[in-house]
Amino acid sequence: MKAGLDDFDPEGRRVLVRVDFNVPLLEDGRIRDDARIRACLPTIQELRSRSARVILATHLGRPKGKPVESLSTRPLAIRLSELLGMNVAWCPECVGPVAQTAVQGLADGGVLLLENLRFHPEEEANDPGFATQLASLADLYVNDAFGTAHRAHASTEGVAHLLPAYAGRLMERELAALSGILESPARPLVAIMGGSKLSTKLGVIDHLLPRVQQLLLGGGMAATFLVAEGVSVGRSLVEPDFVARAAEILGRAPTLGAEVYLPTDVVVAAGPQSTAPEARSCPVGEVGGEEMILDVGPATAQRWSELVRRSGTVVWNGPLGVYENPAFAGATRLVATAIGESTAVSVTGGGDLQAALESLGLVSKFTHVSTGGGATLEFLEGRELPGVAALRERVAVP
Repeated sequence: MKAGLDDFDPEGRRVLVRVDFNVPLLEDGRIRDDARIRACLPTIQELRSRSARVILATHLGRPKGKPVESLSTRPLAIRLSELLGMNVAWCPECVGPVAQTAVQGLADGGVLLLENLRFHPEEEANDPGFATQLASLADLYVNDAFGTAHRAHASTEGVAHLLPAYAGRLMERELAALSGILESPARPLVAIMGGSKLSTKLGVIDHLLPRVQQLLLGGGMAATFLVAEGVSVGRSLVEPDFVARAAEILGRAPTLGAEVYLPTDVVVAAGPQSTAPEARSCPVGEVGGEEMILDVGPATAQRWSELVRRSGTVVWNGPLGVYENPAFAGATRLVATAIGESTAVSVTGGGDLQAALESLGLVSKFTHVSTGGGATLEFLEGRELPGVAALRERVAVP
């Protein structure tokens, strides 16, 4: 278990906190969704209450190693000030003399947000000199950015070797929720895999297959599995190079005690932009040659809802249809509602699914909604995350 906020005294000390404030922005630069900022509030508020001098570091967007005005973190400091009910200082640099001066001006309980880390190419290169400059700002380091923990960058991995390094409250919650799925889930364990491409989920499916009792396969990638079973899917998205792998998974699952469920009916239309009147549901064997599978069908969604209601744990990655279009959000809504009404421990991960749940108003119904996309997938694949591996281990008390 990683050491956390309970394992050090932050009073009067400079604490560098790596947060993931990489929030979606509107065209005018305003924040569209502040969920990632709110997710880190428990760590920030606790450190403040314990008289730490809190220095926040984050990236925003993909500036490719150079300053981009529209990706400045200044609007994030303004929003964080509103959420905390206090003035959050903002520094136009993240390293160097200007940053040093800004840190020196922090009082106990104060909060400072640094400029975008990725304005410097050294950040993503995990440059030792850049990590040393970041480390020089603080006495302690806390990583509360699970969403970037799979990246070995200067602010996520490099600096953790230069300062006493701990997990923040969000990081602790993420690790506990995801570890529970792999190590000691309440059973039956049901995994729901959606999204558009099988190729991005192979590692997760392979790692979960020996652990789950039921595996439900929806989203665009279900078409690749249907093709593996000899079903015609019209113009649906199919990854031809992965049809053989899909067949292998379907053949291997029974030997591991896992039941695999593919859609028995689907919602089809000419394309993702089609309207509800242009869509129809049909059995999987009746998809027209010019039609695309765009959602799991109502009968399948109802059957899957019954399965999750009887489950002990549900892990879900990827929406079941093109949720951005209400005509193809039905299955995601129905199954998510059933999970929310169940007593199961429910864990979801991935930006697309989180966005779908938020658009449906169902986020609060889940036990844990992971802030990580790629990090969640890599963790569920059983891979070591550099930003987690670099943190201190908690010392067991005899």
